[in-house]
Amino acid sequence: MPRLEIDEDGFRLDDRPFRILSGGLHYFRVHPQQWADRLRKARLLGLNTVETYVPWNLHAPRRGEFRLDGGLDLPRFLDLAAAEGLHVLLRPGPYICAEWEGGGLPSWLLTEEDIALRSRDPRFLAAVDAHLAALLPPLKPYLSTAGGPVIAVQLENEYGAFGEDTGYLADLAGLLRTHGVDVPLFTCDQPGDLARGGLDGVLRTVNFGSRVEAGLDALRRHQPTGPLMCSEFWIGWFDRWGAAHTTRDAADAAADLDRLLSAGASVNIYMLHGGTNFGFTNGANDKGTYRPTVTSYDYDALLDEAGDPTPKYEAFREVLARHAPVPDETVPARARKLAPVTVELDRCAGLFEQERLFGEAVLGDRPLTMEQLGQSFGFVLYEAALPAAGPTVLRIDEVRDRAQVFVDGQPVGVLARELHEHALAFTSPGPGARLAVLVENQGRVNYGPGVHDRKGLLGAVTVNGEPLTEWSSRPLPLDSPDGIAFAPAAPLVGPAFHQGSFEIDRPADGHLALAGWTKGHAWINGFALGRYWSRGPQATLYVPAPVLRTGRNEITVLELHATATRAVELRDRPDPGAAQD
Repeated sequence: MPRLEIDEDGFRLDDRPFRILSGGLHYFRVHPQQWADRLRKARLLGLNTVETYVPWNLHAPRRGEFRLDGGLDLPRFLDLAAAEGLHVLLRPGPYICAEWEGGGLPSWLLTEEDIALRSRDPRFLAAVDAHLAALLPPLKPYLSTAGGPVIAVQLENEYGAFGEDTGYLADLAGLLRTHGVDVPLFTCDQPGDLARGGLDGVLRTVNFGSRVEAGLDALRRHQPTGPLMCSEFWIGWFDRWGAAHTTRDAADAAADLDRLLSAGASVNIYMLHGGTNFGFTNGANDKGTYRPTVTSYDYDALLDEAGDPTPKYEAFREVLARHAPVPDETVPARARKLAPVTVELDRCAGLFEQERLFGEAVLGDRPLTMEQLGQSFGFVLYEAALPAAGPTVLRIDEVRDRAQVFVDGQPVGVLARELHEHALAFTSPGPGARLAVLVENQGRVNYGPGVHDRKGLLGAVTVNGEPLTEWSSRPLPLDSPDGIAFAPAAPLVGPAFHQGSFEIDRPADGHLALAGWTKGHAWINGFALGRYWSRGPQATLYVPAPVLRTGRNEITVLELHATATRAVELRDRPDPGAAQD
């Protein structure tokens, strides 16, 4: 049985010197019918390994549940990797960062008011234990010690940037071993965090995107012997709403890869293929100001969001060929794309009239958080009666993350966490007027102490300085847009669904453009493409070919604001937005 061994001067596999040449590919960011294509392109690049995180929050959407099907069929992904002759680096967390919602930590953990995530808090460790007990036994046949492709498993993720409790890391290592992981473990941290994030007896690796020599020197100072490995060699970056699209020059990135390999190090290229934060799964950062991540996770990677090789792919293939064998096979050309077409969305339905989509309202003396409602993603609708007529100031301690405010069904303003907004002035038409606050979870924070990120209206809510104490909290998870009562398009006030149909002869990848629309979500044939927002930079949403069908297809758009257009476009190329100068 092949087993990865850690020697003083490097890795060995099957008792032979071995260098890990890996690329990041997250199965949960790629349509499962496209996994085989992306894995083949990993092999053709010259890689011998792929890396993937495991998102706890998707596999366990509710406490006590566990999923390993459809787009979460990790065993199938591992089978496909093995079929290509690829090894796998598995990164099960429990925390993964990954610019993913909550860093992969399930939102139901936050129902415990004072829980300390990523710590020895017994409630957290008990939940991790239960999760690993469900996840790892089905994966045991895929460990290299059982003849499978998984050669190493990561312990936590960049823990040194969060804490320094080696007892916590030791507890996690014990849980991994208890649940059957008998391949080598490793930690990864940025150079300045290596001291805090490591655990004696576990291989340390380092993450960086440039200054190769300095990064490897830092690793060697903390780990005098053993393999040198960069577990995340950043070749691009992610985007956030309201900023420029981030890119990295292919020649610059390839030159740093050459330096890394010339130093004898192993590498995991982050990312080989970024993929997409479909649905509501994007994360966010908060270092004093909340910054949600866009739907695309293109990352300026070697394979673009649609899986097509980029010039950076060719540049990296040339570098890899200097250091290791590269398959003598032709790399597939850009895949076929949809012919551009404009689609009229000629049916509509007001959001607030779609009671079937909402959960049961919960009455109380204060707004309940999304987590208290048993909800992970989507929106919450809060309602209360205003006490009097006239000038009114609504004040909310914490908006998580964007609140649209309505009085008797009419929009009166927006409060955004990103802008540190807490108060809104408007005129109340009279006592008993209906105040409605629609709050969107724009993505839980995925990095740093902000992972304790509860959603909804938090803290006190007052009107003209007096607390409102009779509230209705109504979950709107938007798991599916099915069952909406559409009517012919007509002017609507407030958030609304819009739907239209189009015909195609043969499915192919495409990109949905929503010029003239403001902010919302889009689905094709019920598949959640993700969020759009006119502030950019991202101006199109990736449409995977497998979600389309020959003949009639339906586009559904939830627009949160008024729109002057009814049309959307399907294009053959993405528009990620203007890049930084």
